[in-house]
Amino acid sequence: MYGSRGVGAFVGGRTSAVVLGAALLMTGCSSSDDKGAADAGAGITQQPKESDPFWVNPDGNAARQVARLAEDGKKSEADQIRKIAQQPVAEWISPENPEEQARGFTEAAEEADRTALLVLYNIPHRDCGQYSQGGAADGDAYRAFVDSVAKGIGDRPATVILEPDAVLHLVDGCTPDEFHEERYDLLKGAIAKLKGLKNTKVYLDAGNAGWGEPDQIHEPLKWAGIDQADGFSVNVSNYYSTEDSIAYGKQLSAKTGDKHFVIDTSRNGNGPYTEGAADERWCNPPGRALGETPTTKTSDPLVDAYLWVKRPGESDGECKGGPKAGEWWPEYALELAQGSTP
Repeated sequence: MYGSRGVGAFVGGRTSAVVLGAALLMTGCSSSDDKGAADAGAGITQQPKESDPFWVNPDGNAARQVARLAEDGKKSEADQIRKIAQQPVAEWISPENPEEQARGFTEAAEEADRTALLVLYNIPHRDCGQYSQGGAADGDAYRAFVDSVAKGIGDRPATVILEPDAVLHLVDGCTPDEFHEERYDLLKGAIAKLKGLKNTKVYLDAGNAGWGEPDQIHEPLKWAGIDQADGFSVNVSNYYSTEDSIAYGKQLSAKTGDKHFVIDTSRNGNGPYTEGAADERWCNPPGRALGETPTTKTSDPLVDAYLWVKRPGESDGECKGGPKAGEWWPEYALELAQGSTP
């Protein structure tokens, strides 16, 4: 159900030619876009490190939309999209050139004296045939993917959100039984590999407040290696309120050895959508808004950070008029921004 696209590594003079080439290839851009990339980053700066240590990509989709709107003289709309462009959002590592992507993002973040926020979303049999179906071909391909990401990160600071929905879909019957043992093994292996790096934190995804009860998922999280992770993530790509997400996270923390957690607040400003078919409410719901801006100053010792894991403005899938999962949807980005408080 997710589908943010981890394409388009940082484009700029400080990034290696290898990463630049990979970024242009993956985004379908050509070298003629270089000026647009530079213009997109104009006026996009890092947030204060003491409250928000994560890297703001000055060449993200939102920054590019700001540049286009400004060029067209649409200042009011540009100012709205800037609400997204000026905040750090996660980079979703795609299966193509994962080492180059991880290296490019972490190098750019390190040069800005910030931490890269990355998402791995490539588990085999991903998303149970929904809009973001796919993933690695098999276990060996997934292990190679994780190895490549780890090599790309190296000793540079990174925070990794590991496999949204992967554990959840083991519990809800979506993933066939014959794949359960392999998935647990792959998740444990990924945590071990990433935690073997010098400066990498790992949060294993644990669903959301509207899914079910912590009693249903705390043991599967342990089987997946939560004990070795820094904690877990909740509300990734979803809309449940921060209050509800904290309550859910605290209940789950109490059952996992007081593990800390992070909350995706990217689009939860108006809470969840409650109209229409229940199984489609999560997909591009109307009337939503940006949530709390990313920060590590949450005033709760168990909540390590509010993060924008899902990139606001990217489609959940081909529903309600949206493009394919992970594709930038300018109109939806503007709606989210306009619905949020200044």
